[in-house]
Amino acid sequence: MTDAGDRPRSTGPKSRSGGGKTKAAPGSDYTAASIQVLEGLEAVRRRPGMYIGSTDVRGLHHLVWEVVDNSIDEAMAGHATTVTVTIHKDGKLTVEDDGRGVPVGRHSTGKDALEVVHTVLHAGGKFGGGGYKVSGGLHGVGVSVVNALSSWLRVETARDGGVWSQEYSLGKPLGPVTKVGPQGDRKGTRTTFQADADMFDTTEYTFDTIVSRLRESAYLTKGVWITLLDERNERERSFYFEGGLISFVRHLNRNKGTLHTRPIYVDRRDGSTTIEVALQYNDTYTENVLAFANNINTVDGGTHITGFRRALTRSINDWAKRAGVLKDADNNLSGDDVREGLTAVVSVKLTEPQFEGQTKAKLGNAEVAGQVEGAVADAIAQYLEENPGDGRRIVEKCLTASRAREAARKARDLVIRKGALDGLSLPGKLADCQERDPAKSEVYLVEGDSAGGSAKQGRDRRFQAILPLRGKLLNVEKARLDKILSSENVRPLIIALGAGIGDSFDISKLRYHRIIIMTDADVDGAHIRTLLLTFFYRHMHDIIDAGYLYIAQPPLYRISTGKVTKYAQSEKERDNRIKEFNTKNLSVQRFKGLGEMNADQLWDTTMNPETRTLLKVEIDDAATADSIFTMLMGERVEPRKDFIKSEARKVRNLDI
Repeated sequence: MTDAGDRPRSTGPKSRSGGGKTKAAPGSDYTAASIQVLEGLEAVRRRPGMYIGSTDVRGLHHLVWEVVDNSIDEAMAGHATTVTVTIHKDGKLTVEDDGRGVPVGRHSTGKDALEVVHTVLHAGGKFGGGGYKVSGGLHGVGVSVVNALSSWLRVETARDGGVWSQEYSLGKPLGPVTKVGPQGDRKGTRTTFQADADMFDTTEYTFDTIVSRLRESAYLTKGVWITLLDERNERERSFYFEGGLISFVRHLNRNKGTLHTRPIYVDRRDGSTTIEVALQYNDTYTENVLAFANNINTVDGGTHITGFRRALTRSINDWAKRAGVLKDADNNLSGDDVREGLTAVVSVKLTEPQFEGQTKAKLGNAEVAGQVEGAVADAIAQYLEENPGDGRRIVEKCLTASRAREAARKARDLVIRKGALDGLSLPGKLADCQERDPAKSEVYLVEGDSAGGSAKQGRDRRFQAILPLRGKLLNVEKARLDKILSSENVRPLIIALGAGIGDSFDISKLRYHRIIIMTDADVDGAHIRTLLLTFFYRHMHDIIDAGYLYIAQPPLYRISTGKVTKYAQSEKERDNRIKEFNTKNLSVQRFKGLGEMNADQLWDTTMNPETRTLLKVEIDDAATADSIFTMLMGERVEPRKDFIKSEARKVRNLDI
C-alpha cells in the first residue's frame, strides 16, 4: 500500500509486469525497416500524466517498468536470457539485457532507426508484426516517453558487428548515433537514464517496489535470469524460476495452509494463443486470482478470467457429482463457493490482444474465453481423477463455503430487514452530515467514544460525519462473512457506509466518497487501523480501487509559547519547530491519543481540509498486499514471528 496526498490523484495507466517465454524463429525479420512511425513526441513533457499516470513516486517507477518491459519482450520472443537493473548512487538507473539489440541504420524518415525509437512516440517493432510475435508494449510509447521525461539518457545497442550509442537530453539527441566499438561477445541493449527532477515529485527509487515487480516478471517469464543491483547500499537480488507459474502460486501461498501439495497446472497452445494457468487451494476464506495477458496485469480481468471461472465451477461440480461427494439432488456449487480459498495465476499470450480502455486493465478478445475454459477444464478434471483425496478436500471446503454463504445471506437479510422495520437504518452512534451528495461527503472512523466526542464537536457538520468505533474490530482475516455480519463492532460500519457487503456490495450506493480512518498514534491505534484496512481490503476492495479510503494524520506534538502554537507529526519535525521559536519558554506536549485534543485542536490539525494531511490508501501490488495481510492477520503464527524478528531492528520509537 502506498500513501498519497490529501487530494485524489488520477491513477492513470496501470503498469504491466513481465511474462512467460514464447519462442520465435531465430531469424525473425527485425531490422530498421520494422520500425514504424505513428506520431511525434512533443506532448509528453507537457502532459506526462497521460503517458505514465502521474508524476509522483508511482510515475517515477513507471519509467523503470517501460524500459524493463522492453527487455522482457525480448525474453518472451526467445532472444534474451538475462535482464539486469542497476540503481546508481547518483540517481541514474540502468537496464541491460542480452537480446537482439535495438536496430540501427537509416530509417525511412531519414534518421537512424535507433534515434527514431527513442525520439518518436508510437515508434517500434511491435506494430507491423515483424519484430515481435507477442509483446506487452503494444502502444509502443515506452522508451520514447522515458527519454522525454529524463534529463539525460544514453542507449547502447550491440548488434551488426558493433556497439552503437546515442545520448539525449529531455528527449532531444545530443549527437548522432555513433559506433563506439566492436560487438565482440556482447549482445543486447543497455539503457541508462536520469529522471528529470523538474518533472517528478521525487527521483528516489524504492528497492522493495522494484524487487516486487522483477520477482513477478521472473515468475511469468520462466527461464530468464533477472538481477537487481542497488549501488546506494550494496544490495543485490536475483530471480530465476524454472517452475514459472507453479513457483508463483507457491510463493503466493507460502504463509497459508494448502489443501493439496502440488498446484494444478496447465500449459497449452490453442492456435496462436498460449494458455498457462496454475491454481492451488488454501485454508483461508479469500480468493486471490492474478490475471495477465501478454505480461500485462489485467487487474479488471476480461475474457481469460471469464473462461477460467466457467471451467473451475463446471469441472468441480462435475467431478463432485461423479465422485458422489455432491448428491444428484443437491444444488450445484456456485462460482463464489468454488473460489473461496483459491490462489491462481492465469496468463495468456496472443498475437493481437484487444484491451478495453487506455489502461489495458481488461482483455476483450472473445475467442480467449473458450480457449481458456477448455484448457483449464481438462487440466482440473485430469488432476481430480488422479488425486481423489485432494478433490474431496477441495469439494468439502467448497461445501462449507456454500453453507456459510447461505448463513451470511440470512444474516445480511436480517440486518437489512431489522434496520427497515425498527427505524434503525443508521447506527445510533453515527453523527451524520447534512450533505446528501456522496461526492461531497466524508466520514471519520474514530477510535473510541472520547475522541469521537471531540471529533463531533470540532467537525464541519455540513459535510463531515463521525462514526466512533468501540473496542477492537473483528479480525476479518480469520472469519467468514456470516460471523462478520453478526459482529457488534463491524455491523454498524457496514450499515453506515450504505453499500452492503459481499454479493450485495454496490459502490454506487456508498454514502461517502471519503472514508477516513482516524486512530491514536500508539500501538492500539495502529492495531485498530490495521484491522480496518484488512476489512476494507478483503470485503470492500472497490472502495480502495475507487480512491475513497484515507488515513488521517493527527499530530504527535504541540509546541507552544503561550501566544503561538505549532504542531508536529514526528520527532524530527518537532525539533525543527523548536528551532523556529529560538526561545527557552516553550511548552512541548506529546499527544498519546485523540481524546487529549480539544475540538478546536482536532479541527485545526486533522479535520480542516485547508490544513490537514491525509494519506490515500492505494494498492501498487496486489500479490504483495495479499501476502502482507495474510502474514500479519492470518492464522499462522510462525510467519508473523519471523517478520517481527526481521523488522525489529528497524524500530526507532517503540510506544509501550
